[in-house]
Amino acid sequence: MYYVSSITDTLRVPPDRFDQNLSSILLDLARDSLEGKIFPDLGYIVSVMEAEEIGKGKLIPQDGGAFYPCNFKVLSYKPERGEVVEGKVNDITSFGIFLQVSTIQPLCHISQIGNDHFRYDDSANRLIGKDTQATVDVGEMVRGRIIVVGVQKKAIRVGITMRQAGLGTESWIEEWKESLIEKRQE
Repeated sequence: MYYVSSITDTLRVPPDRFDQNLSSILLDLARDSLEGKIFPDLGYIVSVMEAEEIGKGKLIPQDGGAFYPCNFKVLSYKPERGEVVEGKVNDITSFGIFLQVSTIQPLCHISQIGNDHFRYDDSANRLIGKDTQATVDVGEMVRGRIIVVGVQKKAIRVGITMRQAGLGTESWIEEWKESLIEKRQE
């Protein structure tokens, strides 16, 4: 899920930037120091949107810069267990697929791909279902549900499933929708 939150940080403004607009300087510094970072309570910081409140600057002996406490509005992405996500298949391995979902690359283990036994076809770099012959290829868009989330300092680890109705590749989802329509007509 995407969230808009506030972060308080104290940033050092170097003396060569004292003649510039303080709000713009602090916003630049905050973007450099916060964007792309992971915080356990916020997730991945996608963007520092604005400087909301700037406190009084302080000077520290032996340092030419000025230190300003400031509140920043940030946009972050923190995956939540149970969240349904869509992403593009980036990589296929013998143990599953990796997707690109927003700022993360979740893994869908081979045991969590559809209600079939999938095998990896190395020559075609694809997964193929044993009974259904359903396939998963690099570049396909898929829908999955997040079942595991681990937030670490340098990475967010996510596991998803595509075994539930309405999840999987776009063609699987269309087949599922058609089967629902057929059941209603009976």
